[in-house]
Amino acid sequence: MAMIPSFFDNRRGTIFDPFTWEPFKDFPFPPSSLVSHENSAFVNTRIDWKETPEAHVFKADLPGLKKEEVKVEVEDERVLQISGERKVEKEDKSDTWHRVERSSGKFLRRFRLPENAKVDEVKASMENGVLTVTVPKEEVKKPDVKAIEISG
Repeated sequence: MAMIPSFFDNRRGTIFDPFTWEPFKDFPFPPSSLVSHENSAFVNTRIDWKETPEAHVFKADLPGLKKEEVKVEVEDERVLQISGERKVEKEDKSDTWHRVERSSGKFLRRFRLPENAKVDEVKASMENGVLTVTVPKEEVKKPDVKAIEISG
């Protein structure tokens, strides 16, 4: 029983606050094994893709990144590629880290564009940490339909 840490030993007489409770603080893990801020990938880049009558619009949340740190490309004629990198914050030896939740590292997302995408007219802009990529659509030509008279 003594091997299992008690989460409530030091909480007698105080109000339990679930927002400041750290359930793993009494376990024998080195803090770096929980989150390695040097190797964590910036993989959770969330991107929305909506289609309007005029265009395909992609929006990516990239807080803290400058437009120079993001790359937008169209490769193989129909693949939109959004990539970039968030650098690791420099550590000062006198700093004590209490929590590392912001991820760093490279990210890459690819989207196969539909046939109606005008890949030569792609535009990208960045404002307040949100990247917007607009891919205009060309009007899809409807095939000519010729009615055939049925004899007999």
